[in-house]
Amino acid sequence: MGMSEESLNEKTVSAPSASARTEVQWQEILTPEEFHVLRQAGTERPFTGEYWDTNTEGVYSCRACGAQLFASTTKFDAGCGWPSFYAPLAEDRVRYITDETLGMKRVEVRCANCDSHMGHVFEGEGFGTPTDLRYCMNSLSLSLRDTGEAEA
Repeated sequence: MGMSEESLNEKTVSAPSASARTEVQWQEILTPEEFHVLRQAGTERPFTGEYWDTNTEGVYSCRACGAQLFASTTKFDAGCGWPSFYAPLAEDRVRYITDETLGMKRVEVRCANCDSHMGHVFEGEGFGTPTDLRYCMNSLSLSLRDTGEAEA
């Protein structure tokens, strides 16, 4: 689409680059709720985020840095209360970390560009998707650019 990351998210216009920001700088840029989820690996309550039930066509980007992470064509209704996708735009857009908090073993998904927390990925749940994966993301971690807006 030829758009820079800065034009995708007006919060990222000023230097330093997303990967070089300190936590204090992130606190100045993000709302308290965004900071809690994106930088402290928090989780929003199910069925409360703005994207859990949207069917808008477009691209979902990291709310912190604007990196494009997921396409609406891979979004599906998992009935869990969070936006769910069966694959990222490309594997190099996200990174994975073993998460053993809350007494269980999960795989955390982070933005590869700025290391912000997106959510978790689960496999083998039996959803009828091409990958049998469920990328369970926080709406607060994402910004949606609808197809018409992205091409304008």
